[in-house]
Amino acid sequence: MPQHFVAPPQWEWYIVWYFFLGGLAGGAYLIGTLLRLMGDPRDQGVSRLAFLVAFPAMVICPILLTLDLGHPARFWHMLVNSRTGALNFKYWSPMSMGAWALLGFGLFATLSFIEALVQEGRLRHGLARGIADVMGGVLGRLFMVLGALFGLFVAGYTGVLLSVSNQPVWSDTWALGGLFLASGLSVGAATLAIVTRARVDAPTTERKLSRADRVFIVLELVLLAVFFATLGALAGRLFAPRWLVLWVLVAVGTLGPLLMYRAPGAGRRGSPVLAGWLVLLGGLALRIVVIFGAQI
Repeated sequence: MPQHFVAPPQWEWYIVWYFFLGGLAGGAYLIGTLLRLMGDPRDQGVSRLAFLVAFPAMVICPILLTLDLGHPARFWHMLVNSRTGALNFKYWSPMSMGAWALLGFGLFATLSFIEALVQEGRLRHGLARGIADVMGGVLGRLFMVLGALFGLFVAGYTGVLLSVSNQPVWSDTWALGGLFLASGLSVGAATLAIVTRARVDAPTTERKLSRADRVFIVLELVLLAVFFATLGALAGRLFAPRWLVLWVLVAVGTLGPLLMYRAPGAGRRGSPVLAGWLVLLGGLALRIVVIFGAQI
């Protein structure tokens, strides 16, 4: 078993919520893009809703990240070299790559958010209308594809960031990037299922979201098994008595929705919403136990 000589980074709730909302934002943006490009006209309302969800979740992420730094005013040092004024881009550093990816994803999420507002008739300013016109064409489709790639990176890189650290548990597995990505996609789909039922009457799209979330949850369960297998004996560290309730929530937030999606009455009103809330609860519990459990 490898030995580690490193002090825990003492990441706390700011980082937990940053990882959770980053996954949600990236997952929601990807689903919105797929519905826009590959769905039928009945899916377009939910596609716009996905971009409306992705933007505020994304906006909160840099706020949480800067607050965790302890000196929020120094966040720009991650992007610009304070001594030379040159861009501080380090392709070999997951932290630097993550900061730039978050900035890039912010651009895509913002413009897609503006387009969604215009299409819903909430924004009629000339510049916003011009953005919506461009986004409605071929360039807009390419833009959304690139934005979805950035969203996938943001959703998954948090796990990679943990894996390349020297912290026990995190550095002893290569599965965290994929696990957090699958969880982010599942959380994004679940969030859209909840808000869709509240705002849009789109039963066809709801069924698509349920099927997609089922796939994401299965992928998450497979990667969770890989995560434990690669950890070996170290996995016991995450199963200390203090974390058992959280693992119960992870199980309920994955197996519960799978059973609900397969149930004969899964399409009745209220069931997708309950399944969605269970997924959100499980996704948050997963990040709590992985982040806090490795630092004890």
